[in-house]
Amino acid sequence: MAERLVKCIKLGAELPGLDAPPMPNELGKKIYENVSKQAWLEFLEYFKMVVNEYRLDLTSPMADQVFEQKAEEYFFTDNYRMPDGYVPEK
Repeated sequence: MAERLVKCIKLGAELPGLDAPPMPNELGKKIYENVSKQAWLEFLEYFKMVVNEYRLDLTSPMADQVFEQKAEEYFFTDNYRMPDGYVPEK
């Protein structure tokens, strides 16, 4: 079976898409239709940094809300930014 391609909204190229929506809601569907696997993996790395910077408890419902908010910002708005206090590695 051929890999499903999407026009990735983040990377601006036609790339392999996700195998399934990452969340069971409208945002998950929107990501599935518009985001490549590569961009999704990059977002997950970014979100690890968010978890560490904000010391999120991944078992709390608040972490789910932050995850969805950050995914929406990262892929579909111009409001994406690194966490406060982020210092890039040299």
